[in-house]
Order: sequence, then structure tokens, then C-alpha cells
Amino acid sequence: MSRGIEAFIAGLPKAELHVHHVGSASPRVVAALAARYEGRTAVPADPEALAEYFTFTDFAHFIQVYLSVVDLIRDAEDVRALTYGVAEDMARQQIRYAELTVTPYSSVRRGIPDVAFMEAIEDARKSAERDFGVVLRWCFDIPGEAGLVSAEETARLALDVGAEGLVSFGLGGPEIGVPRPQFKPYFDRARAAGLHSVPHAGESTGPETVWDALRVLGAERIGHGTQSVKDPALMDYLGEHRIPLEVCPTSNLATRVVERIEEHPIRQMVDAGLLVTVNSDDPPMFGTDLNTEYAVAAKLLGLDAAGVAGLARNSVEASFLDQGGKTRLTGEIDAYLAGWERR
Repeated sequence: MSRGIEAFIAGLPKAELHVHHVGSASPRVVAALAARYEGRTAVPADPEALAEYFTFTDFAHFIQVYLSVVDLIRDAEDVRALTYGVAEDMARQQIRYAELTVTPYSSVRRGIPDVAFMEAIEDARKSAERDFGVVLRWCFDIPGEAGLVSAEETARLALDVGAEGLVSFGLGGPEIGVPRPQFKPYFDRARAAGLHSVPHAGESTGPETVWDALRVLGAERIGHGTQSVKDPALMDYLGEHRIPLEVCPTSNLATRVVERIEEHPIRQMVDAGLLVTVNSDDPPMFGTDLNTEYAVAAKLLGLDAAGVAGLARNSVEASFLDQGGKTRLTGEIDAYLAGWERR
């Protein structure tokens, strides 16, 4: 990876479509929360110990650690501080627009009042746009490991309580033992209310999970979709219908979905003509950020500056940003590339 491409990526205006709210909490935010609740959490407050704590043996272990960090978010003040801090970190990476996956069920069931939760994320969203120029939108996702009770509550929070920045409805957590079809009624309700369908699928299970997401949940984008390459018919369908994939290379390595980064199927996806977007998933937990993920993708795909700018355009195209916003951000990407090439 040339340092020139890394410098190009650092200044490149970007959108991010697959990044989790709590999973984006920087080590300084997590350490501060762990210190606040010292003696009542397993999460270490020491940054070095925290880095070790974020070393995962497999996907199940990742979920266990993730939920321990979720448990640090105990009041609306914590929610607001975390959200604003995430936006601040995004601004440093030239992220202009992000669809942040939020799991309100996890916080509300821990005692944060639903309206207070919504007010906290909305206050942080509006402050972040004013202070940093970062536009945030929300995807409320069902934590699959918590079952249909969490699906019902997430649907209530999305449709009855709501948030001004809410644009989509998702499904996260483990895929093994959590079949997609059981969540159909909740996705049907969300889609009828105008929310977009963006479930995780095909990450730690096979292509059949992606088919379920498409056929049963009406997926408009696929979270991960890593295993899609194992089914040629699925690849053809994704390409024909221009269904975007939210690809998170380092995440897949950290959770052992792929054994070596060189084995990541992003090259097969791109070669098949799929609409691939690059994302960071849970960046501090995986020791990464969006700029790093662009650099990883550039190396795996052999991209120059123009190719990397193409990836950035993909994310804008696949986003749920309004058409005027898409035109402006794409224009910003094109202008940045043109300025870089004139240097």
C-alpha cells in the first residue's frame, strides 16, 4: 500500500453504511464509562487492557464482549456522550454521512426511558451536524440473540416512539440458530411504515441466509453478505437487482469469518459486478476505522486513487440519502479526486 493512496483516503469525503452505535465507541469513551461503573462491569478502564479485552476468539465471543460494552450505557447522558463522540471521530476521517445502526432495545431494557433515549440520540445528531458537518441517520436493528420479544419491542420503538433521523430497520447479532424468516412480521410493519430493510445476512452462515433476507425480509441492502460468493445464482441475483453489499473486511477477520485477510471474497464480489460498499462495523473493537478499511480494500483490489473514489461513490449510491444530498456528496468526491490528480 503506497503512502500516497493512504493520504488520498485520509482526505477523501466518504459515506458509511454499516457501523454500529455502541460498537463505534472509541477506547477513550469506553474507558471513561468503565471507570464510571468500576466494580460493576467486566470491561477494563485501562486502554491497554481494553485492547486485549477486544481480542476475539470467535463470533460468539465477540457478541459476549459487545454486550458487556452495551451494558456500560446506563442513562441518557451516556447515550448522548457516546453518540456525539462517534460523530466527532467520523469527522476526523472526512465521513460526511453515516447510517448508524442503533439497538434501542438493549438500552431501554436496561432502564433508559424510551423517549429519553430518542431525545439523547437526536440531540447528539443535530449537535454533530452543526459542530462537525457530519450527517447522521439511524437504522434501528433487532438484536437477533434476544428473540421475538426484542423484535416486538424494536418495532414499537421504531414505529410508535420513533426518531426524526430514522431511515431503516435491521437485524443484527448472531446468525447461527437465529433464522431470518421468524422476523418477517416486524420487517413487514417497518416497510409498510416507509423504513428501508437492511438485515445482516450471510456473515457467519451460508448463502441461504442471504436468500431469506431478500425473499422474506425484503432486504434492500445486505449487511456483510460475505458468503454470497458460494452461490452463483445468488451472485447473479444481487448483480441483476443492484442489491448493495455492506462489506467489512477487518471485522470478518476479527470474528474469524475469514481466516486470512487475503482470503476475503471482496475481489470475487467486485469481479462479479456487485455494488460493493466498504465499512468498519465496530471499528474500535476491531482496531480499525473507515480509512483503514478503505486502505485494506484498495490493497486487496489493487486500486489507484480513481478506484478508491469509485468505492466512495458506491456508498453514496447505496445510501438512503436524498437525491440532492447524493448529488452534492458525489460532486465533492469527484472534485477531490480531480484536485488530487492535478497535483
